[in-house]
Amino acid sequence: MRQFSVARSRLWLLVLAAACVLAGSVAATSASAAYPVKYTIAHVLSLDPDVAPPGANHWDCRPTAAHPRPVILVHGLTANQHSNWGTLSPLLANNGYCVFTLNYGGPPLLGFSYGYGAMEDSAAELGEFVDRVRAATGAATVDLVGASEGATMPHYYLKFLRGDAKVTRFVGLVPAVKGTSLFGLSALVQFLGIDGLVAATVSPAGKELLAGSSFLRNLNAGGLTMSSVKYTSIVTIYDEAVTPYKNGQLPAGPNVTNITLQRACPIDFAEHIGTSFDPNALRLVLNALDPVHAKSSCRFVPTVF
Repeated sequence: MRQFSVARSRLWLLVLAAACVLAGSVAATSASAAYPVKYTIAHVLSLDPDVAPPGANHWDCRPTAAHPRPVILVHGLTANQHSNWGTLSPLLANNGYCVFTLNYGGPPLLGFSYGYGAMEDSAAELGEFVDRVRAATGAATVDLVGASEGATMPHYYLKFLRGDAKVTRFVGLVPAVKGTSLFGLSALVQFLGIDGLVAATVSPAGKELLAGSSFLRNLNAGGLTMSSVKYTSIVTIYDEAVTPYKNGQLPAGPNVTNITLQRACPIDFAEHIGTSFDPNALRLVLNALDPVHAKSSCRFVPTVF
């Protein structure tokens, strides 16, 4: 497949951004849908992290035979439960899932932005939330869907905190399991020996997400995945945060599926943040959670950044 150049013209970006705004203003709903589903990046403007996204955190929800496991959505760095999952949460609820979301890695910056804490600590927070969901729903195991840091940090929980006994499927959108170079920043940080400065000015999680960090070396040592968990990793070639984008792909294995979004849909130009609100990417998430009823989706999606 011929890959499109990331360096598109400024005019092209403006046209696509305008198209995104227009497309995002339309709610895609069906007659039986309980919640409107809006495929728009405008969800990132949510400043109230204490409000769960539509369809999530109904603690009286009980899984059905069709969808026997609750789905926990794990947001990314700088995001919160509402800003990251304003599209996927109602989409899953409308498809019959019990959906749960959390904030982790606080205290929040500016009162609404989470995910900054050390990922070892965030993994423990996730583990506590998984146990709470299992106790409330009666489910033996859950499925996880994460984005960015939320598609990376749970690997620590699965591998080192015995989370593999409590999770059946883990679907990651634009993960950074091999870290990000941020176009060379990680190499510069290591060369100059300023890891401590990065941790202080960015965040412990930000430092850990840089390629070559001690956290990622420990996470990948001896193998990343656990045999009892089914993994799906979804990456985009236009990722501007995880560079190179292939750093989000998992080691090959019988329980691992790596998907490049543009191989499934060449007219999808979504970048890092946009994948959480992308109809094609989220269709791939639904397929990963319920492969028996998988469907194809390839709609034009413009880039934003």
